[in-house]
Amino acid sequence: MIEPNALKKLGEILGPGGLIKDAVGLTCYSYDAMPYSPEGNQRVMPDAVALPRDADQVCEIVSLANEFRFPIVPRGAGTGMTGGARPTMGGLVLAFSRMNNMEILDKDLTARVQPGVITSRIQQEAERAGLFYPPDPASSEACTIGGNIAENAGGLRAVKYGVTRDYVLGLDAVLGDATRIKAGAKTVKSVAGLDMVSLLAGSEGTLGLVLEAWLKLLPLPESRCTLLALFETADQAASAAPAILTARLDPTALEFMDRYTIECVADQLDELGTNIPGAMLLVELDGGIGDTKRRIRDVRSICTDLGAYNTRISDSEEAREQLWKARKAISPALGKLAPFKIDEDVAVPRSRLAELVRGAGEIGLKNGLKCACYGHAGDGNLHVNYLVPAGEKPAGAEKVARELFELAISLGGTISGEHGIGTAKRMYLELETGRAGLDIMASVKQALDPKGIMNPGKLLPKDYDTMPGYVRKNTE
Repeated sequence: MIEPNALKKLGEILGPGGLIKDAVGLTCYSYDAMPYSPEGNQRVMPDAVALPRDADQVCEIVSLANEFRFPIVPRGAGTGMTGGARPTMGGLVLAFSRMNNMEILDKDLTARVQPGVITSRIQQEAERAGLFYPPDPASSEACTIGGNIAENAGGLRAVKYGVTRDYVLGLDAVLGDATRIKAGAKTVKSVAGLDMVSLLAGSEGTLGLVLEAWLKLLPLPESRCTLLALFETADQAASAAPAILTARLDPTALEFMDRYTIECVADQLDELGTNIPGAMLLVELDGGIGDTKRRIRDVRSICTDLGAYNTRISDSEEAREQLWKARKAISPALGKLAPFKIDEDVAVPRSRLAELVRGAGEIGLKNGLKCACYGHAGDGNLHVNYLVPAGEKPAGAEKVARELFELAISLGGTISGEHGIGTAKRMYLELETGRAGLDIMASVKQALDPKGIMNPGKLLPKDYDTMPGYVRKNTE
C-alpha cells in the first residue's frame, strides 16, 4: 500500500479535492472497458486517485512515486479495451480529466492540447477553424487524446490518414525516472536525434506520461460522401475491400460488417428495412465535390461487379452521420446477442482479409461460439468477437484467442491493430515478437523507468513484471 506519509504528501501536492481516497471513488477508477482478460477480471482497488491540474503537479507525483516506490496507473477516460487503465496491484491512478486545455494554432495548422482533452472536441474545434484532425476512434465522444497517444489509437479513417502517432509532432512528457523531456518539435519536419515521440506513442503508459502534445492538422476536405453496399456473403464483401483500394479511389474509411453485427444496429439503419444482408461495406470518400462524386460512383460499380445486390449513396451530412453513428454503436450493441464476448482486434495484410474472416468463423464453429466480425477492412484491422451465451462462463477463452492470434500471424498479421496489449494480450505478445523482441522492450523499460513504477503489469508478460513484490490484498 502507499505509505501514509506518501499519501499526506500527495494531498499537499494536489490541494483540496485533488486526491480521492473514499471507497466509492476508488471503485470508479478500478476498471476500464476491457470485456475480458485471460488473467482474470478480478478488480483491484487503487490506494488513491490523483486529479492533477497541471504538468508541475504530475512531475512532483512521479518524483514522489520514485521516492516511495508505488505504482502509477495513468488514465484518460477508461475507454481502452485491453485493461491499460486498470490497477493491477493497487497504487495510484493518475487521472488527467482536469488537464483539458487546448488551443488551435490555425496559421501553423497545429493544435496544442493537454492529455485530458476529449478527442471529439479536438475534431470540432479544428473544423470551426476550417481544419481537420483525422484520427477518429469509435469512442471519440468519450476518449481523450492522452489515452489515444498512449495506445496509438487508430479508428475509422486510418485507411487514408493513418493513426494517432502520425499526427503527433511533439510532446512534453515526464519519464518513469521523473525526467521531464521535450520530444519531437512544433514543426512538421524534425530529425534531431532519436524519434522519442514514436517510442512514447503506443507505449501504453509504461515508459512515461504525456503532459502536453502538439498535433498536426490538415485543411478541412470540401465534401464527404458515404456509400452503403449490401452483399449476400461476408466473403464477397471482404473481397471487395482490396479491390476498391487497388483501384486508387483513396477511401477515407472502408468498414466491414457481417450479419451478426448488422443485426445489432439494424434499428439505426433505415436503409435496410427488414432485410438483414450477409455482410455490408460502408465506404466514405472526401475531397473536392466533383471528384468525390465521381469516385463514389466508381466504388459503387466495383461493389456491384463483386456481388453487391444493393448500394445507396448518402451525401447529406445528416444521412452520413446516421450511418457512422450506427457503425460506432456496434461494440456495445453486441450485448444484445450475448452478455459476454471475447473481443479481439487482429490485423492482416489487406489482401488476406477474406481469409481472416473465414478462418475466424471456423475457429468459432469449432469451439461452439458465434463469431461476429466488423471493422476496418481498408487497413486489414478487424474486430473479431466470439459471443458466449447467457449463463455460460468463458471457458476456453484463452484457447480461442490464441487460435485467432496464431491465424492472424500466419497470414502475416498482428495480434493487435489498435487496442494495444495491456493485461488482456500480454501473455500472447511473444507469439509475434519472439523472446528477443520482449527482451529489447524490457531493456527500454528499465532505462526509462528503472524502478518500474509506470503502469506495471501491462504490455510485457508476467515474467517481466518490474514490481512483483507490490501486492494489494483488498481485491473484490
